[in-house]
Amino acid sequence: MFMENSSGSRPASTTSSGTQAAQSSCPDTNGTLPSCAGLAVPYVPFQKNNPQKYAQSEALSNGTLFPGLNLPFRLAVEGSTLPNTPLAELQALEFVVLELNIYLDTHKDDTEAFNLFKQFSAMEKAAKAAYESKYGPITKESAAAGDSYQWLSDPWPWNFAQNEVK
Repeated sequence: MFMENSSGSRPASTTSSGTQAAQSSCPDTNGTLPSCAGLAVPYVPFQKNNPQKYAQSEALSNGTLFPGLNLPFRLAVEGSTLPNTPLAELQALEFVVLELNIYLDTHKDDTEAFNLFKQFSAMEKAAKAAYESKYGPITKESAAAGDSYQWLSDPWPWNFAQNEVK
């Protein structure tokens, strides 16, 4: 496979077998998808410390907390809008905590991200407790924490959103 460089030409070199191989001169130093990256070449930009972040509902809609990793494909649908419900808010908080956890795996010295991780973890814990106190457990583990088994008690959370519960 040959990739064009910025001048539009295809650089090549000769291998020991006499065939030509493409030379890679496609820089990836700024954390965004370079224009010279081929369509079939997987690419994940390097994240620097303290990257920009989406708000939690926007992060969940886009599938990433970090705009620098949001590399939409051609003809992709833009991030969806989440409903304004307690369950959607809890899901967004859980998503942000997971994203920050993954980021911190490779950026353990980013103190701002760690502080955000602690802040969002506390917010997620509080939101989960508030949600479960109103609607019941959302995990089997939470069902085990009560005085009686409540896991399969009606109504389910999605029944509230559809006004099926009177």
